Amino acid sequence: MNLICNAPAVSEIKPPHPFLTLMEGRVVAEAGGLMLALPLLRLNARKGRGEPVIVLPGFMADDRSTRILRNYLTQIGYQAIPWGLGANRRPMLSMLPTLQNLISDVATQTGHKVRLVGWSRGGMISRELARDNPGQIDRVVTIGSPVRGGIAASAIGRWVQHETGLTSQQMSRLTEERSRVPIRVPVRAIYSKSDGVVSWKACIDDETADIEHFEVIGSHVGLGSNVEVFRLLPRLLREE
Repeated sequence: MNLICNAPAVSEIKPPHPFLTLMEGRVVAEAGGLMLALPLLRLNARKGRGEPVIVLPGFMADDRSTRILRNYLTQIGYQAIPWGLGANRRPMLSMLPTLQNLISDVATQTGHKVRLVGWSRGGMISRELARDNPGQIDRVVTIGSPVRGGIAASAIGRWVQHETGLTSQQMSRLTEERSRVPIRVPVRAIYSKSDGVVSWKACIDDETADIEHFEVIGSHVGLGSNVEVFRLLPRLLREE
C-alpha cells in the first residue's frame, strides 16, 4: 500500500505497456488466492453496521462481476447493493438519473448516507454521482478507475469510444465541464502499477479536496478479486 499526493502530468499518461496487458491473464490465480484468504479476511475485517454500499461494475461488466465483492461486504456487516443496470456500456451521463434515484431510495429506506464502491468505469460513475449528490453520499471508493488522461490512459480506449458513441473530444469536453463542480465527499482511490488495462497514473486525482490513494499489486481484471483490495475496503469504508 502506498499513499501518493502528487499527480503526474497529463502528458506523462500513456496506455499500460503491452506486456502488462498480456499479464491480465493472472486474474485466475488472483481469484484462487482470494478464495483461500477469504475466511481470515472476514475474521479480521473492520465490521460494518448495516450501512448501504452500492457497488458499480467496470466497463462492459454487470452485477455478476461484483458478486464476490458484494457477498464479502454483506458478510462483514454492510448492505451491499448491485447497481442493476446490466452491462456498463452506455454513455455515463445517461445512467446518472437512474442511479441518483437508486441512491435516494436507498438513503430514504435505510436512514443512512450511501457509500459507493466503483470498479474501473464504475468508479468514474461513482465520482460523478458524488459530484451531483453529495448530501446523500457518505464516501466513494474507486478501484482502478481512470480520472485523467481520457482514452489515451487505457488499453481499451478505442473500444470505450466505439461503445459509447462519443469522440475523444466530446469526452474531454464533458469531463472539463463537469469538473467545474468539485467533489465534496471523501474519495479513496485504489490503483495498481501493474494494471494492464488502465494507466495507474490516470488514477491519481489532483483535484478532489479529500482524496487518498492506495497502491495494490495486481491485474486490472483481477481487482474485483484481489486480496489486498479486500483487505483495504473495510478500513476505507469505516474511516471515522
